[in-house]
Amino acid sequence: MSINQSGWRPEMTAGTGTAAPTFTGNRALMLEEALIFEIGSTETTGVDFADRGEIGADNRLGGLFRESAIGLPGLAEPEAVRHYTRLSRQNYAIDLGLFPLGSCTMKHNPRLNEKMARLPGFADVHPLQPVDTVQGALAVINELAVWLIKLTGMHGVAMSPKAGAHGELCGILCIKAALEKRGEGHRKVVLVPESAHGTNPATAAFAGFKVEDIPATAEGRVDTAALKARLGPDVAAVMITNPNTCGLFERDLKEISDAVHAAGGYVYCDGANFNAIVGRVRPGDLGVDAMHINLHKTFSTPHGGGGPGSGPVVLSEALSPFGPLPFTARMADGHIQLIEEETAGDDHPDTFGRMVAFHGQMGMFTRALTYILSHGADGLRQVAEDAVLNANYVLRSLEGTLDAPFAGAGPCMHEAIFSDANLAEGFSTLDVAKGLIDEGFHPMTVYFPLVVHGAMLVEPTETESKAALDQFIGALRSVAERAKAGDASLKSAPHFAPRSRLDETLAARKPVLVWKDAPLAAAAE
Repeated sequence: MSINQSGWRPEMTAGTGTAAPTFTGNRALMLEEALIFEIGSTETTGVDFADRGEIGADNRLGGLFRESAIGLPGLAEPEAVRHYTRLSRQNYAIDLGLFPLGSCTMKHNPRLNEKMARLPGFADVHPLQPVDTVQGALAVINELAVWLIKLTGMHGVAMSPKAGAHGELCGILCIKAALEKRGEGHRKVVLVPESAHGTNPATAAFAGFKVEDIPATAEGRVDTAALKARLGPDVAAVMITNPNTCGLFERDLKEISDAVHAAGGYVYCDGANFNAIVGRVRPGDLGVDAMHINLHKTFSTPHGGGGPGSGPVVLSEALSPFGPLPFTARMADGHIQLIEEETAGDDHPDTFGRMVAFHGQMGMFTRALTYILSHGADGLRQVAEDAVLNANYVLRSLEGTLDAPFAGAGPCMHEAIFSDANLAEGFSTLDVAKGLIDEGFHPMTVYFPLVVHGAMLVEPTETESKAALDQFIGALRSVAERAKAGDASLKSAPHFAPRSRLDETLAARKPVLVWKDAPLAAAAE
């Protein structure tokens, strides 16, 4: 096998220069897998039952027995197990390699966290159990809440929001309730910088506010002067992401907070990137009034795949009275009380109400507290330091290979951003991303943030070793050099994946969601 100057390894070929196709479609351990409808038959099942003849009224199904074919394929147990196992081998996962998705913080999930979350007292807890029977679970929620308040320098915390955007809504509703309490419900404008997360303006609009953009400077940070100039009696709040979507710390946040407060507004901070500053910076010291924390990002609980998230919202002293119910409170006798409408009394009269039916994601709380206690305060500080170190290592290692629009703005935080500005004509970020798949990596986040044309956002997190980063950097450099040299094979990458490049626009606009048997479908037409 030869290696060209860019480091690209061509596919190993045999004899004539092309690999012979296999009868099965398999390529050694890269197994081709058909749809389950193509494997099994709807006429058979994995288990056969004797025909009981006509079903009488004495059966135990209460008249709910099946009257027509269900239309699902029948597979023997080994066939079913092999099918889903083979499909799982076609997935990329954090347990297989580095997940460089910028903004997502896809880091290793310690198995200790999983073990704790699966303890019967946590995994089997039911939200309708009497409070006296779930004291351990409530103590976990309460202790985690205390940690989150300490780590952020805030006054209170709402634990019930289920994810980041849900947390944003919680914070904005707190701000809305506080303004109405002050008799300033006329403040209907929320300012959102270009460098903020895309959910920020959507959340503000959903809550009934008018959204206005604040431009970014050439170095990718909030234009503080433009923001100050827009403040006025109609501004309710500023929603700012820090560190921002360009992977940069908003150095003027305290100055911005002071100006917003002087103008009568509130400051919402998107804490999705808290992993970059945990243990190093307390948002409360910067004048933040509300901030959500993605437990499934900062504190290493499962992220993505439709799994449960958790987005607690820390609140300043000014907004804490308006936080949602329920919340936990430790009584004088050590008993943990879940404060609901009927138990809040006169102690929480200004709450805006409830966010969810119960009190949040128990599994996420358990994992997050386990992570925090495992690291301790000094360990959490190192998490942020190592995340920033790794991101800057990626940024500087690719200097001269990929365009880095904000490299001159100083060190980045948790993620490094690149663009497709110096690729050969006709080549784009998409080609680089598809080429990375052939190298065995999940692509980084592409075309986000929108403030950078052809953006490539890389977040290595703190859990990757230097050896792992070097391999990823080498792969990305190799693909980028091919794109700069005009390697036409990149236009049809990936070549080694189970499926070649798809028409993703057509797949998104006209997805085929229902299986139709080919002969039957043809006959119907």
